[in-house]
Amino acid sequence: MAKLLPAALEKLIDELGRLPGVGARTAERYAYFLLKADQHINASLSTAIHDVHALVKTCPVTFALIDADEDVSHLYSDSDRDKQLIAVVEEPLDIVALERTGQFKGTYHVLGGAISPIDGIGPDQLHIPELLKRLVDDEVKEIIIATNASVEGESTALFLQRMVVDAGISVEMSRLARGIPVGVDLEYADQITLTHALEGRRAL
Repeated sequence: MAKLLPAALEKLIDELGRLPGVGARTAERYAYFLLKADQHINASLSTAIHDVHALVKTCPVTFALIDADEDVSHLYSDSDRDKQLIAVVEEPLDIVALERTGQFKGTYHVLGGAISPIDGIGPDQLHIPELLKRLVDDEVKEIIIATNASVEGESTALFLQRMVVDAGISVEMSRLARGIPVGVDLEYADQITLTHALEGRRAL
């Protein structure tokens, strides 16, 4: 079969296609856009991709993403944050979602994923020992387990609860409430969402 596109463009399409959620057609559109774009746009994108490895690191305490010149996350070092309240999340970007609410004034702990045997992720791959140490060191009073509402997230939450209890650490544990999203009819809600909505019902 005759070659349809220049090799360099094919290579760019292939590389873009490696990105999560980017299918073949989307990769082709992105590649064609970059081909037509001003060189300054491509140079800026190239620099940003290069710098993300050089200028971003992981906080040694919370495992959130921080600037390379920071020692710890500012969400941990900030004196206005309550170190005795921790929201445990799966990934660093989950912090962004919670911070956008403007309602949480505690600190965070990023597990680095969720327990998923099918993906080869077990408890040993998560930052659970570091969490247990923080519970003691910071005299934490409550942890909010904010893992995703998935089978893996639920399994991870249950495992965390068991680990805290087995470690003999006295701390209040809570889970993010689950319910029916605004604007969704009951007939379209999945079984897990409905189950959590019933369990989390409250008096009027």
